Amino acid sequence: MMGLRRMVVWLAAVGVVGGSPVAYASDSPPNVVIVWDQNAQTAIWDVARQQPQVQARSFAMVHGAIYDAVNAIAGTPYQPYLVAPAAKGTESTGAAVATAGFRVLSALFPDQQARLRTQYDEALAAIPDGDAKRRGISVGARTAAAMIAARRDDGAFGDPAWPVGTQPGQWRPAPPTFANDTAWVGRLKPFLLPSASMFRTSGPPALTSDRYARDINEVKAIGSATSTVRTADQTQAAIWWHDRHLAEWEIKRRLATTQRLNPLQTARMFAMVDLAEADATTACFNEKAAWNFWRPVTAIQLADTDGNPKTTADPAWMPLLVTPPHPDYTSGHACFTGASMSALRHFFGRDDISFSGSSVDSGTTRHFRSFSQAVAEVIEARVWGGIHTRTADEQGAKIGRQVTAYMIAHYFKPKR
Repeated sequence: MMGLRRMVVWLAAVGVVGGSPVAYASDSPPNVVIVWDQNAQTAIWDVARQQPQVQARSFAMVHGAIYDAVNAIAGTPYQPYLVAPAAKGTESTGAAVATAGFRVLSALFPDQQARLRTQYDEALAAIPDGDAKRRGISVGARTAAAMIAARRDDGAFGDPAWPVGTQPGQWRPAPPTFANDTAWVGRLKPFLLPSASMFRTSGPPALTSDRYARDINEVKAIGSATSTVRTADQTQAAIWWHDRHLAEWEIKRRLATTQRLNPLQTARMFAMVDLAEADATTACFNEKAAWNFWRPVTAIQLADTDGNPKTTADPAWMPLLVTPPHPDYTSGHACFTGASMSALRHFFGRDDISFSGSSVDSGTTRHFRSFSQAVAEVIEARVWGGIHTRTADEQGAKIGRQVTAYMIAHYFKPKR
């Protein structure tokens, strides 16, 4: 049986005392998990400038290690992701989170070591010296070591180039950048899934099909840089969702704050969201490699080669947004957002939670009434931006939901 003291620690950690959610005062200390998520963002994006498909792996590593540390100190009320180091429940959660975050980030970004060390030392200096602090450091060090070992030789940063096709429907670098990058993401070892290809689709529509013609003609009309049918709000939404400084980071932190999550709840939610996002991204890029389908800008400019009488070539057509350096099908952002929003819906046990996020690129804040509304909008936004077909978006969102469903069935489940 769990001792009384240990039981109280566990109940407080999971946010339930006397059957009711714990209330956190407005003047309570900052949630250390949120603090280290912000620190991770600084390292991953502000300094390293990793693109979304690369960021996903980094955030998943950080929050997988943090979750295992916090979960262990709380008495392992949930399935650990990798390990559950022995803990008495009196270890410093702050020291454990800081150590796990610092060590994973240091392994990911050795060139940021000095800056990260200063950040880490400042975090530890705010924690009273003593046995709790020392044991918290030990727990965080062990979960970080397990994560770093698990991701060694996982395929990250391998061959970046996609095969370049010349036949109708085959992908080729798109104007104006003509870039070709991050093909390795589709070969990355998944965090959760047994195989990156387990949710393989039947592929994009045949070039001569009515569905293909509808997809291309829709993007051609509303996704053009000079579209006269796209509204101002649709333009803002397209830019908002394309911001490489992802609003999903802010949304995740805001939800943890507005829903008054404690460190364990926050660590579990962040790990669920970030690991699902990472595997959805890998599954999406695995799809891209399987089908190697051309982007709308190529399809529209070369429509006279597709054999479809319902499409017409426009050699001068360009999209609103800059086309990313990889194939169309499936949409990476739709996969990513489909996974994150379905993970949030599962975590909170409801869909109708309001949230918002801001974008410097668009200069706007977008507000959502539910997680499903956000998924519905990203499907539209990638069409409005002219960089994806509707089919690529819809199938991407479906993959994201499938990844989350697999995670829910196999990971992070309550043990009591």
